Amino acid sequence: MKIPTLVPIRLGIRSYDIQIHSGSLGHCAELLSNSVSSDHIVLFTDSVVEALYLQLVADQLKQLARRVDSIVIPAGEASKSVAQCEQLWQKLVELHADRETVVVALGGGVIGDLAGFVAASFARGLTLIQIPTTLLAQVDSSVGGKVGINLPQAKNMVGAFWQPRAVLIDPHVLSTLDARNYRAGLAEVVKYGVIMDESLFDFLEQSLEAINGRDPETLSRIIAWCCQSKAEIVESDERETTGRRAILNYGHTYGHAIEAVFGFGEYLHGEAISIGMTCAARLAVRLGITDAALFERQTAWLTAVGLPTICPTERHAELIAAMKHDKKVAGGRLKLILPTRIGSVEQFAAPDDELLAESLRNTFP
Repeated sequence: MKIPTLVPIRLGIRSYDIQIHSGSLGHCAELLSNSVSSDHIVLFTDSVVEALYLQLVADQLKQLARRVDSIVIPAGEASKSVAQCEQLWQKLVELHADRETVVVALGGGVIGDLAGFVAASFARGLTLIQIPTTLLAQVDSSVGGKVGINLPQAKNMVGAFWQPRAVLIDPHVLSTLDARNYRAGLAEVVKYGVIMDESLFDFLEQSLEAINGRDPETLSRIIAWCCQSKAEIVESDERETTGRRAILNYGHTYGHAIEAVFGFGEYLHGEAISIGMTCAARLAVRLGITDAALFERQTAWLTAVGLPTICPTERHAELIAAMKHDKKVAGGRLKLILPTRIGSVEQFAAPDDELLAESLRNTFP
């Protein structure tokens, strides 16, 4: 087997490696042998991934533990709920899970967030392994230790920082990802270019044909590039206390509001973030923080990969109210991450509701 690309996350005793290698699901026992030391593994996945990869991964994990149990969760954002979380805690009790049990999250962002939160909260913390199977999870949500569930009014409002023991990324599984979820992942990809790396943004502009064609080499390079970018941010601000990690929220205050107001699942996370980044860039232009060229380049790229940039226009008041319930509100004040140029963003206090409403309207800029 070819040696995987390694992206280290250096967090002292919580350090771990992201291993990136096509075909690695079929070798995950070998790749995780130094990360799993338990007689019991509980493998979480969803009803879509179950048919594709559950048996393959379960058979591999049986080489590492005497007992491997699998839990299949309904696919979709609606599963990131308090009710589903309670069912999973009860299931772990029935499976006689204890503090030595290892949780493996096999799936997209929903599974990673949900299984991660269950691992963080059950028995005061179980070892977690992330095996992300969507582009969005591979470049963003599986890395950095944020886990959580939704409340009806707000996305990811209940959560924890719980670093995994390891992250294993197999870009080959993206060949079975449906087109809509693939495109959704690209929103988080371009986010890294806008917030911190102009050279990545340039590469994404130059590689549109390869990206839309899911070229394996291009995708592997992009995944590693994004993971390295996130690693740098997480290492400098693991628990979002210095403000550095907050830049990862670019487009997310708008996007989370869209997800909540329109019912979790109407918009995929990446679709909502694409709209959210468009709104944030529009606001930045209107406030004089950046120029229209940034808005145009970002919108052109999002459109070229098939992502939405049009905000639902009939429910502005509800969207603004939902934004003010965002978990990033502090001291009653809403703050937004806005771009100053490609490769740089800053945090600003949100303007008045009239300007927020203008940023939601689909007029240029």
